[in-house]
Amino acid sequence: MRSRTYTLVVALAAGLVAHAFRADPALAAATPTPVVVAKYSFDARSSAILDESGKGHTMTLVTSHGGVLKPVVHGTGQALEFPLKCSGRTCPHVVLQSPNSADLNPGVLSLAYGATVRLARSQTSKGQNVVQKGYSATTSQYKLQVDGSAGRPSCVLVDDKRPTIKLVRSSVTVADGGWHTVECRRVGETFSILVDGLARGARKIPATLSITNTGPLSIGGKGAYRDNDQFQGAVDDVWVRIG
Repeated sequence: MRSRTYTLVVALAAGLVAHAFRADPALAAATPTPVVVAKYSFDARSSAILDESGKGHTMTLVTSHGGVLKPVVHGTGQALEFPLKCSGRTCPHVVLQSPNSADLNPGVLSLAYGATVRLARSQTSKGQNVVQKGYSATTSQYKLQVDGSAGRPSCVLVDDKRPTIKLVRSSVTVADGGWHTVECRRVGETFSILVDGLARGARKIPATLSITNTGPLSIGGKGAYRDNDQFQGAVDDVWVRIG
């Protein structure tokens, strides 16, 4: 059992921290409260993919060559299944996109984003994008992807001034036909990936790395064009949190 002295010291320390934040508004402002800026459960039975964060980032369906999204059961709700693996010049492509918005750009703030995915081993490929904002070749970016035949997810950050890809890859696969949660998390100099709530990879990044771009928020690929890094499984519960 902890001593009364220990409990008193902890209580006093907590009180001093709280007092410091009340006394110095600038200090409190330096540690912003995390805010969910986009959230999609795909459970609504409507043509519009509404943003459940309340921020208004409604998703629009973008397709080519007959690409469609198929609702599939996931728990007590539903998920969306993207087109299956295909080769050739006229493969069906489909993504969901919301327009650019300043509140989707984290700058140097803490950032977390993720999704629940289901992907069969037979559906892996060299590159599949789950959720992203921005493009690594032309702007800054944050992205969650599942790349390679092993089906190991990875997270990507690209700075808006030094466009070098910072990638952290999971040590475990998600391409086993089951549902898995995947989260990308940036806090200060630490960039990590979690699968099913467990840390599966981490790396150090510059604390000054900043992500600000005018690209859309996309789910399922870069766009509906050829070589769009189409995701070929099912996706549910996509979210982005900043701060």
